[in-house]
Amino acid sequence: MKAEQFGGATQSRGAAASVIEMPAGLHVRYEAPDRTLAECITGYAIYAAEDRAAMVNWYLPSPPMISIVLDAGPITVSLGNHRFGPLDAVSLYGPTSRAFRTVTHGGIAVGIGISALGWARMTQRHAGDFYNRVVPLSTILGADFAERLREGLDVLDDPASIKPLLDDMLAPLFATPHPREPMIRAFTALTITDGVIEMKDVADRLGVPTHDLRRVATRYFGMPPKMLLRRARFLRSFIGLIRDEGLGDYSKIDSSYFDASHFLRDAGTFLGTTPRRFLAAETIFLRASLRARLMVLGAPTATLHDGVPRTRVVQPHRDDDMRIQPEI
Repeated sequence: MKAEQFGGATQSRGAAASVIEMPAGLHVRYEAPDRTLAECITGYAIYAAEDRAAMVNWYLPSPPMISIVLDAGPITVSLGNHRFGPLDAVSLYGPTSRAFRTVTHGGIAVGIGISALGWARMTQRHAGDFYNRVVPLSTILGADFAERLREGLDVLDDPASIKPLLDDMLAPLFATPHPREPMIRAFTALTITDGVIEMKDVADRLGVPTHDLRRVATRYFGMPPKMLLRRARFLRSFIGLIRDEGLGDYSKIDSSYFDASHFLRDAGTFLGTTPRRFLAAETIFLRASLRARLMVLGAPTATLHDGVPRTRVVQPHRDDDMRIQPEI
């Protein structure tokens, strides 16, 4: 598949092309996985750039993701003080607690978001081993599967064929339930609940010792419980402020924040800068992605994914319901 074949906007279940406006030659598409995979896969994201010039983009911290690049130039990723790349054509982005910067050179990138429950079914490896790292997918799933995934996508000539192919190829990876799924589901729900931030509170609600909660968090979510809860709290608040078009109104941030300065300290941890400076950076794909993902999957980021199967596109009430502007 070539970037020039990609077409415009989300093109997903009737979503209007005009909703996600992109400059000429840039395209974003989101798809929901099959209902049987909805708890394991947070969504399919496809980005395409026809121009082969170097392009910088910043992305928010997120759960693990499989990335397949097609017809693409070299890609490098900077995460804090660490630089990864040039990346393999099929890579695994581990769970991240920092915004990361990519440098690409055109082509298509297909991202497959993996939830904590998906990780538990997919591999016996600890997600914490890949915390803030990018590695070849063959490291965890073997070279044969990684190559079949790349070849299967490469021969397609229609972006609409990506979702059914991925559904078919990925289904066997997530077919076997894991014994810890009830706790993983319950913990996932608490990470997207306003005001929940203390590890002891979470352990009490789940009815488990704190040391057991710590093991579950690092093994299946990829980081300690406190960091996981803080990351989700920050992203809930940050994206809520963006959607309401005002980083100056902190009345709607998570109730567990003491004040605006408390929220801004978390911005330094998770973005590496202030919210305004982050949004003023190279975030064209990120901004389009937040809007497209919200419409198609019901949550603007994989970190806030609830695992509920989506049967229709969630259309905004107004064209400007998800305004994300770098000049804020």
